Amino acid sequence: MIDQPGPDPCVLLADKGYDADFILADLEARDVATVIPARRNRKVQPVIDGHIYGLRNHVERCFSKLKHNRRLATRYDKTADSFLGFVLVASIRL
Repeated sequence: MIDQPGPDPCVLLADKGYDADFILADLEARDVATVIPARRNRKVQPVIDGHIYGLRNHVERCFSKLKHNRRLATRYDKTADSFLGFVLVASIRL
């Protein structure tokens, strides 16, 4: 997903699964600030901004609440427009 075209991000919030040298090097070449906690086996543990990393948790909890709607989790809607419409309705209910 990182290689897909889209808007240029200025900060990437990710979990420890994205702590790889090639990913960090690619993002550094694009001038993207990374907020990725290091895995335990890293010899040098980088310092991350805990406040910004807390935003990632907030976003994940919102997605979790959206997926409580079975219709969203299993994607019953046939068209993208009707799916987006229900995402908007479910988001309002949060």
